[in-house]
Amino acid sequence: MLRRIADIFAGLIPPFATYDGPPPRQLGAFFRWCLHGAWTPLILAFIASAAAGATEIATAFFLGAVIDSVADPSGGYLARNVLLLALFVGFYLVARPLIFGTSAAFSGMTVGPNVYPLVQSRLHRWTLGQSVTFFDNDFAGRIATKQMQTARAVTEVTNEFINVVAFALASLIGSALLMIAIDWRIALALTVWLVLYLSLFRWFMPRIRERSKKRAAARAMVTGQVVDTITNIKTVKLFGHAEHEDRAALDAMGTLRDRSLAFGRLSAGFRISLMFCAGLLPILMIGGTLMIWRAGDATAGDIAAAGAIAFRLSQMTGWVSFTLMALYANVGEVEDGMNTLAHLHQLTDAPDAKALPAVEGRIALENLTFTYGREEGGIRDLSLSVAPGEKLGLVGASGAGKSTLVALLLRLYDPEKGRVTLDGHDLRDVTQDSLRRQIGMVTQETAMFNRSARDNILYGRPDATEAEMIDAAKRAEAHDFITGLRDHKANTGYEAFLGERGVKLSGGQRQRIALARAILKDAPVLILDEATSALDSEVEAAIQTALDRVMENKTVIAIAHRLSTIAKMDRIVVMEAGRIVEEGTHRDLLRRKGTYARYWQRQSGGFIGVEDVAAE
Repeated sequence: MLRRIADIFAGLIPPFATYDGPPPRQLGAFFRWCLHGAWTPLILAFIASAAAGATEIATAFFLGAVIDSVADPSGGYLARNVLLLALFVGFYLVARPLIFGTSAAFSGMTVGPNVYPLVQSRLHRWTLGQSVTFFDNDFAGRIATKQMQTARAVTEVTNEFINVVAFALASLIGSALLMIAIDWRIALALTVWLVLYLSLFRWFMPRIRERSKKRAAARAMVTGQVVDTITNIKTVKLFGHAEHEDRAALDAMGTLRDRSLAFGRLSAGFRISLMFCAGLLPILMIGGTLMIWRAGDATAGDIAAAGAIAFRLSQMTGWVSFTLMALYANVGEVEDGMNTLAHLHQLTDAPDAKALPAVEGRIALENLTFTYGREEGGIRDLSLSVAPGEKLGLVGASGAGKSTLVALLLRLYDPEKGRVTLDGHDLRDVTQDSLRRQIGMVTQETAMFNRSARDNILYGRPDATEAEMIDAAKRAEAHDFITGLRDHKANTGYEAFLGERGVKLSGGQRQRIALARAILKDAPVLILDEATSALDSEVEAAIQTALDRVMENKTVIAIAHRLSTIAKMDRIVVMEAGRIVEEGTHRDLLRRKGTYARYWQRQSGGFIGVEDVAAE
């Protein structure tokens, strides 16, 4: 029975509910976006917390009533007060436990466990939809920290608003009503105190909120700096820059310390002011009730009730104030996270975008221009057609525009001018995911997850069978070394974890797993960006046959500085400064004795021996 009730409370808020639309950049609207779909359970939780706060006033009322009942000297006490005593016992043994239990159930099973995943999943889902530029412009660790920090802060604000604000408001309203019932002058004293109390909040809270926002930003910067250093720890060690990275981290930590001290000073001042305010309340209320009692306008029960309320509100003052201070601090963190995460997607699917149907692989780039908003770099007025099944090699010095061309084909950016089509479909008219599912890619800087070898290969096609996955690994010449893997948790073979970004593997091993992933994906379009550059000659020779099989019946675009890897392509395109300067077969280009022939002649060990120019 209790388990069933718990399941009911736990299921009131769907923890991973989706919500269309961007997160707003106004605080109230941002909270509504985060909590959309959860408002009814949250309102019920607010009511339950308010009912718990009202029981505090009922406690004082019953205390005063019982004391006044004892003050009556006439006989037959039990007979005269049976209803009062029954209500007194029923309130403490039944009503009060049920009300507080219900409030606790909402807090512990409905709000806390569900709001955090609800907000985190929405923020994460929104962040995943950002363009690559968004991630290029920030620390990965900082973005991740902001997601978790913002979700936690929204959860804390929601929970504490319900548990504290509802509870406190009900207690204050009930206290005022009870004091009015005793004597309007006591209610007036409570009102004067409340004005003073709220004035403290009005002065301190905006400052606490602002300093909390700055502290949150400094904390995220420390995380970003540390994660950036650890992510690139091999580079740090190879260059002997541990001291440099330490100074950078200490600078960030120093800023965080300064922001934390500023917050701490304000917090200390707030606490001193609160303690004074809390001490003033019993003096006002008990002293005032005593004066009224001496005048014959109050009973002993009234003094007890006023005293109980005064001491309860005085105790509650510190709890409520520090909780609200934490609430305001969390609001500051929400604002900081909102400023980082609540940006509109720069690259979006069209409202009427459709899934790209199965394609043959006919690619067309029509009068294409994309320069990253700069005067130099990128590509300019480029047109290129690739027939289905054609194998095209891309050659050029660094900065020639090869990677930009591929990025536009993958729709990582939208063209500034012109268009890109696949089987006649403008890429801007189809969904990004459906486009990229039909393009396989193996890059020079292979992307590995800190997951098992099996998971990394199955990323190409998660529904593939075990036999298909192993076959892809064998065709990529990866099976033999995978079976010999062992991680620090004693997982072996395909179950072994590869480390962050595949750091436990050699460059050649990483590329073979990436190739196995592309083989398993079996997309009609295949992009090879220096796909064999990290392989030694022996392994490259062994894998070349597999590559040839993989490229059969596929449209292939291969970028290479090692010209021997693309010499057998159907056509080779040579790029310079964002334009096509030559195209033809390997033999044709050598006969022309132009740029390609010069590259071929200047190769050393199979690489283009030309100086780098502006970054692509």
